[in-house]
Amino acid sequence: MTTIHTTQQLGKALRAARKQLGLTQSQLALAAGVGLRFIVDLEAGKPTLRLKNSLRVIEALGGEISLNGLPAPTGGDDHGA
Repeated sequence: MTTIHTTQQLGKALRAARKQLGLTQSQLALAAGVGLRFIVDLEAGKPTLRLKNSLRVIEALGGEISLNGLPAPTGGDDHGA
C-alpha cells in the first residue's frame, strides 16, 4: 500500500504503476476513458483535476482508494448531506 499526502505523490505513484504495467500515457488515457492531457497533468501532480477522472485512472491501473482514519459511512448513499 502506498500512502499519499500530496498531488505530486499521487502523480508519481500513478506514473510508476503505469510504467510497471508497460503502458504509455496514451494507452492509459484510452483505457481510463480520459484525455492524454489529463494523464500528463495527473502524473505532474496538478492539484485541480477532476476526482471522478482520477478514480477512473486508478481503476484502470488496477488500484483502489482506501481512506484510513475516517469514520465509516452510515446509512445509504447520501450525496453531500
